[in-house]
Amino acid sequence: MANHELISEYIYTYRYPEEEHSLCQLEMRAFFNTDTDSNFIKSKVKVDPSRSPFMKDRIEVMYEGNSLSEIMEQVTKLRLGESTFSVSFINFKEMGNSKKISYKERNQIERDLGWKIDADFDLHHPDYAFGLIRLNDYWYFGEHVESEPVWLHHVKKPHSYSTALGTRLARSLCNIAVPDPEGISVIDPCCGIGNVLVEALSMQINISGRDINPLVTKGSRKNIAHFGYECDVTTGPIETSPEGYDVAIIDLPYNLYTHITQEEQLSILKHANRIADKVVVVTVDTIDHMVEEAGFQVKDRCIARKARFSRQVLVCE
Repeated sequence: MANHELISEYIYTYRYPEEEHSLCQLEMRAFFNTDTDSNFIKSKVKVDPSRSPFMKDRIEVMYEGNSLSEIMEQVTKLRLGESTFSVSFINFKEMGNSKKISYKERNQIERDLGWKIDADFDLHHPDYAFGLIRLNDYWYFGEHVESEPVWLHHVKKPHSYSTALGTRLARSLCNIAVPDPEGISVIDPCCGIGNVLVEALSMQINISGRDINPLVTKGSRKNIAHFGYECDVTTGPIETSPEGYDVAIIDLPYNLYTHITQEEQLSILKHANRIADKVVVVTVDTIDHMVEEAGFQVKDRCIARKARFSRQVLVCE
């Protein structure tokens, strides 16, 4: 295939419910140090789109141009040998200022483009999957990776309870806390039944779990084993947790369903500062004063909504 190692721009497409727009943008900022109101983003940072519950496609840009005819000309340079390929035209919905393209027109463009590539077409099991996208009247072509909704497979667990974080939120929290897992150690010291642990483990994040309740840690271990993962889950309060973690993810217990006091919440935050350098906190209340008293600064934040219920996500360092 043609050498495109010098081209390192990626285009990601997104889909999210409006109530999760703020959460999606916080995840974008964690991955790319920027966000957008559009349903796509361009970046030189490479991310597996299956990590995000909001990403749908990634195109690694190989060729670009002002017109489709320019792309048609450039793809003739591809040298795939005996390898097979497929082509997908991504504009099945509006992308920025570019309107969605009808199925018939997309199909024709895919066929026309495919005829320009000197290799065998294979729709179902290609060696190379290519994508074409039109953004604001400009065209891009490159290797295409579709997201797999891994988190959906984790919805049904042997053990659950109503106040646990949803799998989409849990997965996004892991990305916000650990955009790049390489060399990062993580703890969830209030892990409950392990929704965050399962999502983190599915993304090869080095994470440990802990909870004061022996019944939920038992359930957490069973949930983790159910999906074929392994993780150290211990029983005990955060006060006795060992130190030395890079990141802690904490769904802060609240007194609607527990008997926890504000003083106990503050104690959790103070011990989080002892055991980790960075903490991502989920809270139903505004706790900025507690965060400051615990020795942290809020570096970023969002509101995660679900129907009439809202949670705040705080990135603290």
